[in-house]
Amino acid sequence: MAEHGIVVSPPPPPARAPAKRAPPKTADTHFHIFESRERYPLSPQRMYDPALSTVEDYRQMADAIGIERMVVVQASIYGTDNRCLLDSIQRLGPKNTRGIAVVDQSVTMEQLREMDARGVRGIRFNAITGRTPIEWLPSLAKMIDPLGWHIQLWTNSERLLQIDSILDDVPLPIVLDHMGQFPAAEGVDGNQFQNILRLMKDDRFWIKLVGYRVSQSPPAFEDIREATAALVSAAPHRCLWGTDWPHIYLEGRPMPNTTDLFECVTAWLPAADLERILVENPARLYRFG
Repeated sequence: MAEHGIVVSPPPPPARAPAKRAPPKTADTHFHIFESRERYPLSPQRMYDPALSTVEDYRQMADAIGIERMVVVQASIYGTDNRCLLDSIQRLGPKNTRGIAVVDQSVTMEQLREMDARGVRGIRFNAITGRTPIEWLPSLAKMIDPLGWHIQLWTNSERLLQIDSILDDVPLPIVLDHMGQFPAAEGVDGNQFQNILRLMKDDRFWIKLVGYRVSQSPPAFEDIREATAALVSAAPHRCLWGTDWPHIYLEGRPMPNTTDLFECVTAWLPAADLERILVENPARLYRFG
């Protein structure tokens, strides 16, 4: 812990080359960049202090695995100050990089259009920390609709059971973070995971197969293997993958190696599904190419 009571996140271990390199145009749809605090100040309301995790650090990891397309996600520690996000898109290369921003109800259409021009393709609602209340979702969704953006929703699966009426008012694509944050101990037959499968029958819903945070069985993560297969079976054209690098705010979980996470996905999925999830689906949602 830091002296001020904020959790300190350690740096991730270096990635190694996987047994099988990622296919060409593989997209990492979920990671964060943390640069100099002098240039990009942290929010006083943050829950953790990240290790410096720069564009250069990310490139080393991506090159090791074979990642060619990237989606930077605004981290909660920056609040609605998206400068680090936008600068990271530029430095990683706007042709192959997109971003997911965090905004509040003070945002203007002019600001949204500027972010769109710089590669942003959606906004994130972080209902875990309460920084962006779910109740804002319908009004902000109307603002971003003309831009062709989507909503990225980070909430737990119990909360998903409670907000159907709010989600029904959102006609845009909705991407569920971290496999819907379901309780792995309940398995695929649990009420909360079954609700996620129900949502995935709706063409609006997408999901990120980034499940190590819900797993109770690292480093093999076998307790989420069946859930991964169920999600892919339910909606193979709306599943995405991401590294979640640099694996911040683990809340006592062991630090994973990014290559191990990648090799889980490649071992669990048939080749046709893997190509779809790593390449085709993100190309469509984030408008690559």
